[in-house]
Amino acid sequence: MDHTIKMQNVSWKRDGKLILQNINWKVNKGEHWAILGLNGSGKTTLLNMLNGYIWPTSGKVSVLGNLFGRTDIRELRKFIGWVSSSLEYRIRPMHKTQDIIVSGKYASIGLYEDPTKEDYQKAYHLMEELRCCDLQDRTYQTCSQGERQKILIARALMASPNVLILDEPTSGLDFIAREDILATIKRLAAQKEGPTILFVTHHIEEILPIFSHTLLLRQGAVFAQGEREKVLNSASLTNFFEKNVQVDWHHDRAWMALLE
Repeated sequence: MDHTIKMQNVSWKRDGKLILQNINWKVNKGEHWAILGLNGSGKTTLLNMLNGYIWPTSGKVSVLGNLFGRTDIRELRKFIGWVSSSLEYRIRPMHKTQDIIVSGKYASIGLYEDPTKEDYQKAYHLMEELRCCDLQDRTYQTCSQGERQKILIARALMASPNVLILDEPTSGLDFIAREDILATIKRLAAQKEGPTILFVTHHIEEILPIFSHTLLLRQGAVFAQGEREKVLNSASLTNFFEKNVQVDWHHDRAWMALLE
């Protein structure tokens, strides 16, 4: 298997309307991808499909060498970590942080199994890795938005996934908290045995150097894809947003401004 994700001529319809159109996309081993698009571009639909929550109307989807239609999706999901705002709202405020992290082993919201001492040791190790050990024994409701995101990332890592999907993990964060989460993601991506990371964002300045490639989605179709520097430039993004924009690079990150 030379690829982690492969989508071939994938389309998806809902109520007769095309939401995804003829998606061709391949993520090779060793690549981390950023996915950029406006609201309604199909980003969430794409992620739901990769997780097997929806099936393509046409085309083929393969994740970790498992072709949809010929694999047990429930088993496949154990190898995919997912952090999204939809998950956050389902967590009970009074649950303790370490219990939330351990629940990731079972892909459940809440603990319904009997975790082992080793499970909690791993949860603490993940908190160390994400630099949030001080949150141990805290309830979820007492954590800030940035702290909650770290707990959800730790939860997603609990099952040692091969793919980690981060769906707008910096949404609602202030500048300091955002940069803290981005630094956490940078450390994860630098790990030799770490997961392939898919990072969904609205903001190009969040696309760190560790993201080797970028996918641009517009109106359910792939507008552009490829190496980060070749996709994130003034000409490409002016066409993408249909607005005159300028892209400048600072500290190996792209920053965009809207021109008059």
